Amino acid sequence: MIDAMQSRIHELCRYIEAHVSEPLTLEQLAERAGLSRFHLQRTFKSVVGLSPKKYLEACRLQSLKGALRQSKDVTGAVYEAGFGSPSRVYERSDTRLGMTPNGYRQGGRGVGITHVTVESPLGPLMVAATDRGLCFVQFGANEAVLLDALRREYPGARLEPMAQPASPEFQRWMDALNGYLAGEQPSLDLPLDVRATAFQMRVWNYLQSIPRGEVRSYAEVAAAVGRASAVRAVAGACAANRVAVVVPCHRVIRGSGDLGGYRWGVDRKRRLLALEGGQSQASKTTAMTSHSTRIGSARSRETNV
Repeated sequence: MIDAMQSRIHELCRYIEAHVSEPLTLEQLAERAGLSRFHLQRTFKSVVGLSPKKYLEACRLQSLKGALRQSKDVTGAVYEAGFGSPSRVYERSDTRLGMTPNGYRQGGRGVGITHVTVESPLGPLMVAATDRGLCFVQFGANEAVLLDALRREYPGARLEPMAQPASPEFQRWMDALNGYLAGEQPSLDLPLDVRATAFQMRVWNYLQSIPRGEVRSYAEVAAAVGRASAVRAVAGACAANRVAVVVPCHRVIRGSGDLGGYRWGVDRKRRLLALEGGQSQASKTTAMTSHSTRIGSARSRETNV
């Protein structure tokens, strides 16, 4: 059960989403929540995974995406979304929009994405990145299939094979991924440059907080992000994940203990869970508790998704 403080923070999230175009301040939000500024900062981030300021910016960016699709004027869309000036958007557009506002409106036109396909313990893996971070980490049957998926994801972007030798940053990211999949690195903390709705971002941030070797049910994730009834929306956010492993959507299973779906195949999901320390038979129905512990040992009141 979500405690009173979590409930208060979730209510504040709803307030921010409903007043995204207004000049909200930390003082106003703290007063509304009945907390000191310091307490709000600390509590909000522990519940949501972001500071109040970052969450407000994420909501505004999401509002901006919709406005950009409908408006003929980028500047007008910027003000409509609650930003004080276009420059403020461009300063922050790399947080979650994945590209500048005009670039997003044009399907990523002009954005440079470098990619490489490597053999991993779970089959061919394509890793693609902008100069800001990883934007595509996906498994597939072969390089041609993966490249087609990358083109569909970023139809207006400029795609380029990774040059050899790779840049030091890209090589560090690849080494981290390879080490993780080989079981040699316990966790991943890599820069991302992905597009997401405010809800997807909240889900993905929460997934990144799930410890290695543990799982959560879809219902538990929904409750944790303050939308207890949005179980199917959580499943949709998991399915929309573009960066396999880095955002560990494989750690979310059905309330029955069944693995449920996985964008890159249930067999890969099973093997990832086994790699992270779970039981080899993680797909079997297991006893579940209200608080997830080791893989294959969490019970939930969730209906199957």
